Amino acid sequence: MRIATYNVEWFSSLFDKAGKLFDDGGWSGRHDVTRAQQTAALGQVFQALDADAVMVIEAPDAAGAPNNIRALAGFAARFDLRARAVVMGFANDTKQGIALMYDPDVLEARHDPQGAITGAQGARGAPRFDMALRIDLDIDATEDLVVFSKPPLELAVETKSGFAFRMLGAHLKSKAPHGARDAAHAMQISISNRRKQLAQAIWLRARIETHLAEGTPLMLLGDLNDGPGLDVFEELFGRSSVEIILGGDATHDLYDPHAARALGQRLGAMPTTARFWIRPEERYLQALLDYIMLSTELRDRARRWRIWHPLDDPDCWHKPALRDALVTASDHFPVTLDIDI
Repeated sequence: MRIATYNVEWFSSLFDKAGKLFDDGGWSGRHDVTRAQQTAALGQVFQALDADAVMVIEAPDAAGAPNNIRALAGFAARFDLRARAVVMGFANDTKQGIALMYDPDVLEARHDPQGAITGAQGARGAPRFDMALRIDLDIDATEDLVVFSKPPLELAVETKSGFAFRMLGAHLKSKAPHGARDAAHAMQISISNRRKQLAQAIWLRARIETHLAEGTPLMLLGDLNDGPGLDVFEELFGRSSVEIILGGDATHDLYDPHAARALGQRLGAMPTTARFWIRPEERYLQALLDYIMLSTELRDRARRWRIWHPLDDPDCWHKPALRDALVTASDHFPVTLDIDI
């Protein structure tokens, strides 16, 4: 079975309010790319992946749940994808949802949120992901309330052969200092946002530990907007979100080979899953942001992880049409896992 995670930049902008593809010459959310160009490129990428399930990050999440699901199902029909069934979780107001597209002939997946329903007062530990977490962010003996701008998607999944496991789709909040008045204010906002992101990682980790304690096979997929050695804030806080979610220091409870490689070396070439244009520096920044992390039970069944990077993956590079489609479709590249389940 092949399972993928794919952050599709501004997927929402390709659909009208009824969930129908524009597929025209209007501009997409991507720079200098029309909606028709991005749609065609995405269709080619999804067809090449030929995945049994795709965790879509930045899925349409603007027109209401029925239309968002209709949008992705219509996209799947347009390009004759096997991953044609769609399940989504809690809505948000960012226009960047999380959805699983899957082949219903191979597996079944349902939204199955866990944790306490807390209301506005929040709770410690691991409340439901659309609620609030009470946690002291700055060690001042006063608890803060943390919420997910994009609540993780919790799924109960079962293959047609009867193998059951849990799947978590996550998109942690970025640390951009929007609205900063000056450099000092930007630093203050960045540190505050970093604390909130780490709190979200702690919240996710608490849920993960519950499933691991129960012996439930678990898979976490998505864009964590963070990684070992990514920025100066890691030195300030000690650990990245990725390290918190993976688990222990020596033997991690979850495993992703790309994260393990990055954690094992601070210098030299590292795997990357995203490519961004840095305007002030007039260059591209590449980063490892997207992961498929597995519990031990699933790791023993895994055969191959692959980053579909158009410049780094030889098979993508030697297929010019696919290479160009990957560049046009999104600023992130898909990550796939081939696994025996």
